[in-house]
Amino acid sequence: MGSAHAIEFRNISKYFGRKVANENISFSMDGGMILSLLGENGSGKTTLMNMLAGIYYPDEGEILINGSPVQIRSPKDAFSYNIGMVHQHFKLVDLFTAAENIALGEHGKLDRAAISARIREISGRYGFIIDPDKKVYEMSVSEKQTVEIVKVLYRGADVLILDEPTAVLTPQEIGHLFTVLRAMKADGKSIIIITHKLNEVMEISDEVAVLNHGRFIGKVRTCDTNPQKLTEMMVGHKVALEIRRPLPVDPRPRIVIDDLTVRNHEGVNKAHHISFTAYSGEILGIAGIAGSGQKELLEAIAGLQVITSGSIKYLPEGKKPMELVGKSPMQIRDAGISLAFVPEDRLGMGLVGSMGMSGNMLLRTWKRGKGLFVDEKISRDLAEKIRNELDVSTPDVMYPVRRLSGGNVQKVLVGREIASAPSVLLSAYAVRGLDINTSYTIYNLMTEQKEKGVAVLYVGEDLDVLLELCDRIVVLCDGHVSGIVDARTTDKNEIGLLMTSIGGQPKNGETTSAEGGKEKADA
Repeated sequence: MGSAHAIEFRNISKYFGRKVANENISFSMDGGMILSLLGENGSGKTTLMNMLAGIYYPDEGEILINGSPVQIRSPKDAFSYNIGMVHQHFKLVDLFTAAENIALGEHGKLDRAAISARIREISGRYGFIIDPDKKVYEMSVSEKQTVEIVKVLYRGADVLILDEPTAVLTPQEIGHLFTVLRAMKADGKSIIIITHKLNEVMEISDEVAVLNHGRFIGKVRTCDTNPQKLTEMMVGHKVALEIRRPLPVDPRPRIVIDDLTVRNHEGVNKAHHISFTAYSGEILGIAGIAGSGQKELLEAIAGLQVITSGSIKYLPEGKKPMELVGKSPMQIRDAGISLAFVPEDRLGMGLVGSMGMSGNMLLRTWKRGKGLFVDEKISRDLAEKIRNELDVSTPDVMYPVRRLSGGNVQKVLVGREIASAPSVLLSAYAVRGLDINTSYTIYNLMTEQKEKGVAVLYVGEDLDVLLELCDRIVVLCDGHVSGIVDARTTDKNEIGLLMTSIGGQPKNGETTSAEGGKEKADA
């Protein structure tokens, strides 16, 4: 390439009080390249990219664009240097059309015809599929992402930063996105992708830059590395990139869901006529595009959502089935039903952020106290046990959990729920946003529970993980079950088609059992 790099970081450092987010980072990338930025949670990836996008300003060092030092103090400055960032959480106005969102911020009277023509020209050049007149609230996740990418291209971006762009896309949508990115690369665009998915790094990127604890570890050509080497660069030691998946042993029905319809807190039905059975000693995956009813389904089982119709039965060993519909979480616990729930909202619903590990353990152990008093020693001992076994990084067990990293918060939550010795474990997006090291710790914990005979229901968004971790997968589309598949024999393409309703509905409530046979969902 030419003598000047498209982007160059020279000795970049950023501090937040005493916390070092980035320290003395130096590396570069050329135009017409796709660079993946890897690192564990808290390694400084997003902070570094936020400085390139004008959201933060470096405390030390300088950024060079095409060989010249620049001052980027705002997103507006970044756009003046043709740099645009697409954030993981989209910044769109739901009531506006695609064209209105894309042109938002332009001065003067909007020429709608010219805006739409420009959008169609960009779409045709790179292969985007977009309707300029469609309202954002009517769009799928992938359509919203397309609007965000076209928005930065419309503003003339030659450097695009994409933060976790595939997190909630189907395999088909990911494939199309990668086709678009390759077309942009061929047009000379420089693309930086922040991602945790190593298989996608290997597929789409030309180079990989790795950060560890705010420091630059190195940059390698993708063709010269592999997932194992990249992982070792990220965490500083070897990590086994294998998820154990033993066969279920003596699986028995534990949760039977029959014709269940769930209404959310806004009064809208989000899960419709759901039927399936979860077995002891298996991990049952639940897949679907974001907003397909996964969250509401798990919360309904846990007693946290309104049931419009249908049944949720818990089948304990050697006892009569118990109906969960109509029971609150406390009533479920008082009935002797051993159910643990790891919700999507870790600090809002799962833990009390202002309390330490010990206090959060107390939420599970307070009934073991005597009379009006609680036994704080039980909760403190449990907190220390989880801290040691799961390697939770915290100054002490009284330190507020909201000040911990996302990975450590999740370890606290999963550890506490597993410590209750459940017979059913519900987990919603247990590894969302977590680094690979912490993710594999969580996968191992799920598998250990399965081996103890626990029925594990695991809602996930990474199809590669669902296929490796789970025994069966329930696929949801728009709140309906579009298929229940054997994770050992299916593939991402089949699941992706079912996630978009291209595929048959289960007949008469039939599902595939943990042992591979047929069963009736209301058995």
